[in-house]
Amino acid sequence: MTSSPRFSGARSPVVSRGNGRPRSFRPLLVLAITALWFSTCPGLHAQDQNGQPELRTVHGTVIDRNENAVGSGVVYLENMKTQTVKTYITRADGLYRFSGLDPNVDYQLHAEHDGLTSSSHTISSYDSRRDIDLPLKLSHQKNER
Repeated sequence: MTSSPRFSGARSPVVSRGNGRPRSFRPLLVLAITALWFSTCPGLHAQDQNGQPELRTVHGTVIDRNENAVGSGVVYLENMKTQTVKTYITRADGLYRFSGLDPNVDYQLHAEHDGLTSSSHTISSYDSRRDIDLPLKLSHQKNER
């Protein structure tokens, strides 16, 4: 005789495991409700007092192998979620700045100038800093990267 689901009053549905012992769906239901609550809970995402996301800024200086600032270097910022790339041409003092970045997205950043490139740096969504200072050192030939 094969077992079938049994319902008795207000109890959770019970199904036999095949070894004669009943199995309850209650732990799965609790797990599903908990997961739904965590995914929709507004307090778990970085937000300011008005409920708006706390946007991040990343800035720094592009420098060469001798630690000199590099003007007219190109800094690439890639949004790893949408694959969109923003660029910034450094000022004469080598400074760059990207602001208004979503704190719930990972970004990848590197700089290039005159055939040289910096190492790629990842800005993780798990990094809680709102203001990130990241110097980029041009140390590789562009094709070595």
